Amino acid sequence: MKEALAGLILAALTFIFSTSAQEKPPEPDGYRMEDYRAPVPATLAGARVLATAEAEAIWRTKAGVFIDVMPRAPKPPNLPEGTVWRDQPRLNIPGSVWLPDTGYGKLAAVTEDYLRRGLVRATAGNKTALVVIYCLADCWMSWNAAKRILTFGYSNVAWYPEGTDGWERAGLALTESQPEPRAGGATPSPH
Repeated sequence: MKEALAGLILAALTFIFSTSAQEKPPEPDGYRMEDYRAPVPATLAGARVLATAEAEAIWRTKAGVFIDVMPRAPKPPNLPEGTVWRDQPRLNIPGSVWLPDTGYGKLAAVTEDYLRRGLVRATAGNKTALVVIYCLADCWMSWNAAKRILTFGYSNVAWYPEGTDGWERAGLALTESQPEPRAGGATPSPH
């Protein structure tokens, strides 16, 4: 009986450690184009990868600009007449700039322009300012966005892959936020 119990415990521990230490996928050559909620690489060429403690230290010292790229759910196109639509609230790291829909693998020109303009506003045009990109854990949106920002000539890009999930797990405060306005108030298609 004791041997059977010990075997079950060993099997359970083996399962827990094997699933929590899943192998990270390699960096793709381009952007991730689908299945955005999946394990992300451990690296991003040209960017610094931050653990929660590092992101918190940057946030506490105000040493960088935090950019949230979490998508915003669009208003359903065929809502019945008179239906009240309320956006889902987004909780993010306090002081962050929310540039939703900018982490897809392919962006419409208007969405890429929105990202560029948002970065210029957030960094006051300083392409050497530290920019910390995030969304959720195991979300390729932040990886894609950080990779794209590097191509815009920003030289001090940090990627925080744990995003608001890691921040919240660490017991750090999140605040409700609103996205940065788009030109003309329009909500363009993200891709």
